[in-house]
Amino acid sequence: MEKVTYQDPWKTQEGGNHYKDFKIQPADFIHANGIPYLEGNVIKYICRHRTKGGLQDLRKAQHYIELLIDLEYRNQLAGE
Repeated sequence: MEKVTYQDPWKTQEGGNHYKDFKIQPADFIHANGIPYLEGNVIKYICRHRTKGGLQDLRKAQHYIELLIDLEYRNQLAGE
């Protein structure tokens, strides 16, 4: 039988180090607080914009906010 070794996923990161330097990684914060998908992505992109994607990450966060507004407040907005 092949021996399986455990690697702590919080100590490694695919695609860069833009989350590793946070005191609390966004994924850990999002999971611990039960934050839904759209809100979690907003947090993720806001947290990393200075160290990874810059303006593009802020635009991604904005897009997720717009999706959230549409899904959660569509009826309210239609009544304006």
